[in-house]
Amino acid sequence: MGPRAQRLLAGLGGELGRATVVGITGPPGAGKSTLVNALILALRAGNRSVGVIAVDPSSPYSNGAILGDRIRMTAAADDDAVFVRSLAAQGTLGGLTPAAVRIIDALDGAGFDTIILETVGTGQNEIDVAEIADVRIVVAAPGLGDDIQAMKSGLLEIADIVVVNKGDRPGAEATLQQLAGAVTLRVDDTAGGMPVLKTTATTGVGVPALVAAIDTIAHARLAAPAIDRRRRRARYLIARAAADLVAARIKANTQGLAALCDDLLAGRTSATDAAIQIIGRA
Repeated sequence: MGPRAQRLLAGLGGELGRATVVGITGPPGAGKSTLVNALILALRAGNRSVGVIAVDPSSPYSNGAILGDRIRMTAAADDDAVFVRSLAAQGTLGGLTPAAVRIIDALDGAGFDTIILETVGTGQNEIDVAEIADVRIVVAAPGLGDDIQAMKSGLLEIADIVVVNKGDRPGAEATLQQLAGAVTLRVDDTAGGMPVLKTTATTGVGVPALVAAIDTIAHARLAAPAIDRRRRRARYLIARAAADLVAARIKANTQGLAALCDDLLAGRTSATDAAIQIIGRA
């Protein structure tokens, strides 16, 4: 982020922390973008302004992305109270990119009531959204097979709401029951009251119930001081920056790394001790 953007965000500091940030994640094919479009329509019907940040997968060669999520967000067309920004993940793991957090701040400062953050959608490791969003929604769909099994050991751990989208398809009810049973196995003792909902985003069926569930959770979360929620996002940014610096230092120390690799393979050092030699002890 450049100095001009930093000055702008610094000037917005007193205006931040008012928007509800809703994170939407889940495996490919679940219909996340179509569900976001349906949410935009429902929120606009309630006269709420909506900002959307959609993170798309990047090419491993060019770091570019098609940025096609917005194609399915027709509700944003010609509506000044809706703003959609697509971002390329640029190889960042966890389903997000650090730039998304700063865009959240910009949209918050601009006065948007609800900010929807849609992750890349590549699997069960997309848990960064738990650090960023006030309300976390995990979206599934019938017929995803192994992806549903993967969700049980990954994404469901961070969900506030589980949605089975494409509810008009065969197997939707079975998927709903399967996930309803899975959330009861979470260590979190509040999971028993977690909403597990069925929607059909293309027709809007079930979306009002989803908005109501979001509002209920958001009401409790936004009662906490805004600075607490902003600090959680700041921790994510610092952790990502630290990881990038460590990766860059390791890449720049090719000769020393080769010697450490040999020491590790020979049993003369441990991976932890080798890492400390490169980056220093905390």
